[in-house]
Amino acid sequence: MTDIIEKTLLAGIGALALSQQKAEELIDEVQRRLNLGEDKGEKFLSTLRQAARNQQQKLEEIAQKEVQRTCSRLGLITREEFDGLQKKVQLLEKHLKEVAK
Repeated sequence: MTDIIEKTLLAGIGALALSQQKAEELIDEVQRRLNLGEDKGEKFLSTLRQAARNQQQKLEEIAQKEVQRTCSRLGLITREEFDGLQKKVQLLEKHLKEVAK
């Protein structure tokens, strides 16, 4: 089940990377067609890249939340919960060994 979630997340990240690459290609094309000078083109490009990064970050946050919701619905525990349970088991095992002596 975690394989499906992992593959879905990786596919989403891949789509984001591809989208960013296409956005940069589009920006270069716009810069060329509008005959923007070096300074104006760089400023325009910088603004659009920042907007793309912001969108990518928002999409990653949405994807992360969705993965968390899906894991919760499937009854999967988080790493923190697992670590906490592991510590409890270790404490119980230690206690049982002391009682058995």
